[in-house]
Amino acid sequence: MFTAGAESLLRQARELQDEDLQKFCSRLRKLLQKDPGPEATDTLQRLFFIVSATKYNRKLEKTCVDLLQTTLCLPTCPEQLQLLCAAILRERSPCDSLNLSCDHIQNTRQLSLVASVLLAQGDRKQEVRNVAQCIFKVLESRQPEGPSLRPLLPVLSKVTSLAPGSLHEDQTRLLNKRLVDWLRYASVQQGPTHSSGGFFSTPRARPPGPITEVDGAVATDFFTVLSTGQHFTEDQWLNVQAFSMLRAWLLHSPEGLGAPDADDKSELEGSTLSVLSAASSASRLLSPQEQLREKAFEYCQRLIEQSNRRALRKGDADLQKACLVEAVLVLDVLCRQDPSFLYRTLSCLKALQARLCEDPTHVRALLPLAQFFLNHGEAAAVVSGAVYQHLFTRVPSEHFHSPELAFEFLQLCRDSLPLFGRSLGVLKLSFPNLFKFLAWNSPPLTAEFVALLPSLLDAATAVEMLHALLDLPCLTAALDLQLRLSPAASERPLWDASLRTPSCLEASRDPQFQGLLQHLLRAKASGTAERLAPLHQLLQPMASCARVVQCAEAVPTLLQVFFSAVTQFADGALTNQLALAILERSDSLYQVPEYEARVHSVLSSQFPALCKRHPALVVELAKELLEFAGSASSTRSGGVLLTSVVWAIGEYLSVSWDRRCTVEQINKFFEALEALLFEVTQSRPSATLPKCPPQVITALMTTLTKLASRSQDLIPRVSLFLSKMRTLAQSPAMSSVPCEEDMGAVRTRATELLNLLKMPSVAQFVLTPSTEVSEPRYHRDTNTALPLALRTVSRLLEKEVGLLPG
Repeated sequence: MFTAGAESLLRQARELQDEDLQKFCSRLRKLLQKDPGPEATDTLQRLFFIVSATKYNRKLEKTCVDLLQTTLCLPTCPEQLQLLCAAILRERSPCDSLNLSCDHIQNTRQLSLVASVLLAQGDRKQEVRNVAQCIFKVLESRQPEGPSLRPLLPVLSKVTSLAPGSLHEDQTRLLNKRLVDWLRYASVQQGPTHSSGGFFSTPRARPPGPITEVDGAVATDFFTVLSTGQHFTEDQWLNVQAFSMLRAWLLHSPEGLGAPDADDKSELEGSTLSVLSAASSASRLLSPQEQLREKAFEYCQRLIEQSNRRALRKGDADLQKACLVEAVLVLDVLCRQDPSFLYRTLSCLKALQARLCEDPTHVRALLPLAQFFLNHGEAAAVVSGAVYQHLFTRVPSEHFHSPELAFEFLQLCRDSLPLFGRSLGVLKLSFPNLFKFLAWNSPPLTAEFVALLPSLLDAATAVEMLHALLDLPCLTAALDLQLRLSPAASERPLWDASLRTPSCLEASRDPQFQGLLQHLLRAKASGTAERLAPLHQLLQPMASCARVVQCAEAVPTLLQVFFSAVTQFADGALTNQLALAILERSDSLYQVPEYEARVHSVLSSQFPALCKRHPALVVELAKELLEFAGSASSTRSGGVLLTSVVWAIGEYLSVSWDRRCTVEQINKFFEALEALLFEVTQSRPSATLPKCPPQVITALMTTLTKLASRSQDLIPRVSLFLSKMRTLAQSPAMSSVPCEEDMGAVRTRATELLNLLKMPSVAQFVLTPSTEVSEPRYHRDTNTALPLALRTVSRLLEKEVGLLPG
């Protein structure tokens, strides 16, 4: 978040009118036409802030744009001014009035700035190809004492990624040779010390010392990005930059894209021939591309060896971790392009795997290592179970509070789903651990889980996953509690400043809660679902934490994804289990503000979908449905779930859907729903029984009418009850219905149902239509049965107009 001062400056820049901007540009133009000084620099900084503060391009005068281009191309212009001019021109890209060219620029730093502006335009006028040709002219003609190539390498890497085909074969071979020289043959001596020119400086310069390792030892092998020293030479800086662009060049270079030798050597993977191939490569003349791969392999192996040294400075230790990740990624690319490297790489990475699994500080390097084994494990006959076991069991439990690791972990799971093969079962069983990433980082990771969740689902764990999703905000609170109780760690997340240390810290040490906490924080699917109501009460003081509230907001979306995926394969038994879980959890949710209402809204839409998939559900779960309808808590959160359940009972409790449906069952449901309707309409609202929504009342009346049409002995009872409901709705004393409009809706529905019951056979036809009548054409075509029946009933009842409200 920005500070108040920064917000104010941004607002001023965005609200600046075009007239004021043109005046500002006129002032800048005058400053640049003179000998530019500090005032011109300050004005350019302000202009860059203005043009970058909005998403749309700010309109600048053509003369101002031309002057920015001229200033950028002036050889004598100060570097700071050139940087600002290039930044402003990049912000305005693409720009039709641009006339920059890098054909005759000799200064490599100035060439890199002009090239960055041209590449920002896209490739409408073959800018990418033209930039590549200019850079390679400098690269081909460069003498040892010539200008530094350091500013050009990042631009060259960008050119390669934007347009891999823009380089000629000769240019590709040239860059391969240069990269080989920079990677393998950089000096191992430090650069000369530059004299400060002070009073105490000595006229005799001290000879440069040797390059050292991160642990202080003198380097005995070739220079790498992990070599340390006080002063670096030009070729050492090029070594660092060459490694930074190595993976992108291997992936996007013309030879790397085609990988012509990969198909020929595909049979060598994991075989003894790979040994012969590796040995014979030294006896023949290697092409520049093969030389680069060989030197890149040696470079990565040296980095892996250097990463095992104990760094003296924290900055070097962090660099070791980053370089180790990049080295494994480069080795992965090398083995995919040339399988002959696989045999030599596996022995190195097996030892690395054993070391990383014991070192929690290098946990991020486990992700590319797992990716490597996923890509090559089967071909190399490597048992990678230890990597996956460690990855899915320990990493989420111990590092869930690292947002970067969480994102990279989930991206690995998403991108590698087709490669998991037999290990996919390990991934599916680890969903409780993966949910820890989601619980702690729910806003940024929700989209990742939306894509990953269907792949984690199967029939064995679907019910347990539903409970885990419903308990996700409670898991967030439990993780927060776990971190507060744990000893000081090196990476501690920032606590919610709005919440003081909760009282549940001490209570959580009670043995009666330990088992529930362990179940909630389990690493693998257990096949069971515990009742966590006591834990909800324990963690209730943490329900208002910002992180818990954010997690609760993500659950409805994930529930929609869950039900959309599970209904694709759920059989009757699983559908019954899911419906039962919905009923059980309706009144057993962690009480986060507005969470229960949002969850009930999703569950109420999914319960009818489950019934539609398996209509026998209503008969098979008759006991549970009766218990749910008879509980006072079923009207919570506006009664949306109760309305859905009552509708499903009326729709599917019929012999036409299930031959096991009996008159006794219909009578039992009728009596239970009749008692519920009486209770919600006759009782006065209270804290435990709030005002009943009209949707619940109308759904209950409709379902009672449907059941009566199937067991006609009940018609007198429901007719009497509907008459009372119509009379009650006309009375202002009906306190259970919120407002007059809602009472009118109840009164209208009662009258319609009462009129329909006067003709029982028609009522049964309308309220319990057959499968054929339920097809859409019966509702669109006015000459078919259902509309005709309704019109007939209306005409027959016109004589009894007195029954109609009015």
